[in-house]
Amino acid sequence: MKVLSLRTEREGFIGLIYDESGRILNLTDALPLYQKLKNKIDDFPKIKTVTELFREQLFNIDLFKRVVDFVDKHNLMEYLFVKESFRYNAPVEYPPKLICLGRNYELHAREFGSSAPEGEPIIFAKSSTSVVGHLETIYLPSEVGRIDHEIELAVVIGKRGKKIRRENAWNYIVGYTIMIDVTARDLQRKDIELKYPWFRSKSFDYFAPMGPWIVTADEIQPPVELDLKLWVNDELRQNSNTRNMIFDIPTIIESISKYITLYPGDVISTGTPEGVGPIKPGDKITAWIQNIGELVNYVEMEVD
Repeated sequence: MKVLSLRTEREGFIGLIYDESGRILNLTDALPLYQKLKNKIDDFPKIKTVTELFREQLFNIDLFKRVVDFVDKHNLMEYLFVKESFRYNAPVEYPPKLICLGRNYELHAREFGSSAPEGEPIIFAKSSTSVVGHLETIYLPSEVGRIDHEIELAVVIGKRGKKIRRENAWNYIVGYTIMIDVTARDLQRKDIELKYPWFRSKSFDYFAPMGPWIVTADEIQPPVELDLKLWVNDELRQNSNTRNMIFDIPTIIESISKYITLYPGDVISTGTPEGVGPIKPGDKITAWIQNIGELVNYVEMEVD
């Protein structure tokens, strides 16, 4: 199942990809109707973002399936399908935490003359305000030098957990999406030389395109071994598979949760393979991950 966060000129809403033709069910409208007619709840609120679903502990794959079955049974599809034009939000807008991994592919570590991490993954944070959606623009800040693309598989956490054992880690994952970890490379190198954190070079506005949707965890079975590719315009820059990660997903979750409590809606971006490179105004970036889909973003210079 694919879960989307969308918006029209009037309002935001949550969508579910309903069938292979790509029709979208408006879950924001369907869920209150289901609760009213099925469960006799008259005052169920309209939930307009996936982030709100997590906050209300309602991001539930079985619930979504029950709603779809209810819509089918009562012939409500035409009433609840999305018919007007819309734009994509990031599937998790303003995630509670956006945790990323550094140098989690050995060949990526080598291309920058670094050693691969040992023992535990290198983790860092990106600001939640850096997140933008599918088909949105990445605006490049001026006077910061080279800015790079990095395609990554992102894991979406579905329930609270601390000190999670790796054998239980899959139970905390609610889905997967694509993220591009945009990086101000020259600024990052400067901060590394000064022994400063990487935070500012990773956290400019627009530096975490994410989407186009969340593919629920039941659609991607472990071990998660997915091809991932990134093109800049027509040039294939990155081409690898998540099996090449140094630390696999259960190890990542175990390591992070040893120190940090994970909450529903937290996003963990699992690192990028080799082939990162600079982007410039006018570029089109296409990031594709097997079984998830395609995230497209455009690059322009930020205007003060």
